[in-house]
Amino acid sequence: MAVETKFVVVRKGEEKMTFASKKEADAYDKLLDMADAFTDWLLQSGMQMDETQAENLGLYLAEQKETVQHILRTSKLPDLNTPVAADKTESDAADSKKIKAVKAA
Repeated sequence: MAVETKFVVVRKGEEKMTFASKKEADAYDKLLDMADAFTDWLLQSGMQMDETQAENLGLYLAEQKETVQHILRTSKLPDLNTPVAADKTESDAADSKKIKAVKAA
């Protein structure tokens, strides 16, 4: 009998995604935290948009974090031929309280 450990990201009681490693699950959890923060910020901005639009835009901004940071630092779009470097230390420090390990036989 084989035992597999899986890491499940759970939000508001709903399973969002399952990962084979804790590091990947933590990184995804942090991405969702960032998307929630962007969504709340967008909804408080006073711009006319519904909650679904704010959630979609919040998730997009979180997924494009490196590009957003580059634009904020330089006021320019990144060169299409030069990939924007990912910050790996931040994903390692993600809060692991929202991750639960599930063992399946």
